[in-house]
Amino acid sequence: MPFSIPFDTDQGQAFLIAIGIGLLIGLERERVASARAGLRTFGLVGMLGALTGLLGQQLSSILPLAVGMAVIGAMIIAAYLRHPDPSDPGTTSVAALLVCYCLGAAVWYGHAQLAVMLAVGTTVLLYFKAQLRGIATRLQPRDWISILQFGVLSLVILPILPDREFGPYAALNPYQIWWMVVLISGVSLAGYAALQLAGARYGAAFVGIFGGLASSTATTMVYARYARETPAMATMAALVIVLANLVMVVRVGIVALVVAPGVISQLLTVVVPALLLGLFALLWNWRRLTERGEAVLPETTNPTELRTALGFGALYAVVLLIAAWLSDIAGNRGLYALALVSGLTDIDAIALSSLRLFALDKLALGPTVIAIGLGMLANLGFKTGLAMVIGGRELGLKVLGGMGAVGIGVLGGIAWSALGAQGL
Repeated sequence: MPFSIPFDTDQGQAFLIAIGIGLLIGLERERVASARAGLRTFGLVGMLGALTGLLGQQLSSILPLAVGMAVIGAMIIAAYLRHPDPSDPGTTSVAALLVCYCLGAAVWYGHAQLAVMLAVGTTVLLYFKAQLRGIATRLQPRDWISILQFGVLSLVILPILPDREFGPYAALNPYQIWWMVVLISGVSLAGYAALQLAGARYGAAFVGIFGGLASSTATTMVYARYARETPAMATMAALVIVLANLVMVVRVGIVALVVAPGVISQLLTVVVPALLLGLFALLWNWRRLTERGEAVLPETTNPTELRTALGFGALYAVVLLIAAWLSDIAGNRGLYALALVSGLTDIDAIALSSLRLFALDKLALGPTVIAIGLGMLANLGFKTGLAMVIGGRELGLKVLGGMGAVGIGVLGGIAWSALGAQGL
């Protein structure tokens, strides 16, 4: 049965995008001498993907698309079989060519933006082959275990948990509790992985930033011991400790943005002054930093270990339940007292609990921010004390200046939130 294919500018644009995707991926493949497909081949395959999509749409059949994919796959495999290369079996190019074909079809079916994003991602993966292989070879068995455990936490356990409220005050939601475990484990895993992969070769600033993501408490304790054992490196140790705790403040802000975006505008009144004053203190006190000692890595535990995850989940659930109870019987003051106590050793639990109560409309915006700020203050105070007790007087004084500046910023934000809560 004859059919007509009307042409319009949208169709022309779709073909141009499909060809462009092919040219982008093909340009990267031109770098590989053993590749059996390059710039022109990938451009044509991208166009073919859009063309078979058009034919399939007109025929109301998936057959043209399927036949085209089979032909493309067979042709590139045949090319490698005809001219084999022991150093390159060609599997990557075969996969890239089939991806290019599918992306061309996706453009025709109206998914141009997604197709372009995937094309860029594909090109990045192809280009950074050596770097990705280097990362894989540097991963230790425990690092692979961490990745697999995070997959279990996020892709196996989380989806099967019930998403409804249980217990007193309807405060306990298994899905939400485990989602917080996944969130905190993911952030900590990013810092943990950066430290394990890059090590200390990028210096104190790198260790301070990613040590703060993994565990600011562990970073504080390790560098306090380091300063005691090597007094000449006390300035660098203080730099790492203060920087790690500045990252803690940023981390709380990022978590709030993910969990309860409605809090972030008010929470910035705590986070921004703390960051500005903390960074000013760092630049002012350590602008003449001359130590060149080797940075050491904090001995952080695997953040995705099931026992660690269960421990944090239980702690978060308990703090959440106590926070709901105290808010009910003692109002905001009870919650503030809990924030000061629980924030001493773990800021995540009280911050997430406050954010959860806000999301449930059981806590107003002002008290939510105040509770998080008080938890930050308690945490900063506790780690300053750790640095003084473990690292000695010299380190303690250096850390006190930076941590004090961060604390003043947090305190100013708390005061502002308190005035706002009172309508002043």
